[in-house]
Amino acid sequence: MNELQTSRDDYRIAWFTALAISIHILESSLPSLIPGMKLGLANIITIIVLFLYGWRMAVWVSLLRVIIGSILIGTFLSPTFMLSLSGALAAVLALTTYQLPFKLSPIGISVLAAEAHIIGQFYVAYYLFIPHDDLFTLLPILMTIALIVGSVNGIICKNILRNITKNEYS
Repeated sequence: MNELQTSRDDYRIAWFTALAISIHILESSLPSLIPGMKLGLANIITIIVLFLYGWRMAVWVSLLRVIIGSILIGTFLSPTFMLSLSGALAAVLALTTYQLPFKLSPIGISVLAAEAHIIGQFYVAYYLFIPHDDLFTLLPILMTIALIVGSVNGIICKNILRNITKNEYS
């Protein structure tokens, strides 16, 4: 009989996924300063996984966070889920650029993912829910907010990664 072999990294990925789902659920219960906007704190976990384990594991963490998180908070297959999934998929696509010959810092990756997330959500909102040209007037504001939030989350990622790697080898 074949047994499924799990490694220490498998447990860590599971832990990071559970943490991302928990943050996703917690963040969904908090009031937002701007309606519909979140800080994207769960995306910090995805970026940490990207730097520690690569883009494939980051994709898994991101998609599992959106799907399981939406099931647990009761938004699965709702417009909220569609927007969250489209943003996550766009951000994950942007995260795959981490494999390019030039490497971005956690801050650069976080900003890139935040901007991609907004663009992915925006286009799904436009094509599926609000097909009105005036929606485009919001895009510069949303992109600016994504730049700020992505930068802050990237700084948090950079500090967490510095502490993880320092503790790993000390």
